[in-house]
Amino acid sequence: MTVQAQGCAAPEQTVALPAGIDLSTQAVIQGVVSGAGTAYARLLDHSGEFTGEVVVSDEGIFRFFAAPGQWTVRIIAGGGVTKDVSVEAKLGEVSQLAVAV
Repeated sequence: MTVQAQGCAAPEQTVALPAGIDLSTQAVIQGVVSGAGTAYARLLDHSGEFTGEVVVSDEGIFRFFAAPGQWTVRIIAGGGVTKDVSVEAKLGEVSQLAVAV
């Protein structure tokens, strides 16, 4: 009998985009967080509403696929540290962020 894990697994967070991503139809926000151990990246829309959250990889990398427009990426790290970074996502582009906490 084979037992399968339930739930969903997010793709590994790396600097390179996953294979098969067509940038002509995507707006991507990605970045690298430095100065934090375990951290989370939270995506907020233009009105501040929560849209999504990912665990920052061991290398500090995070990525969101978002609609074009104005966004805020909120980095949440240990010790109650938070840092907000505004970013504009554009269709066909990867918006790169470097966040030091």
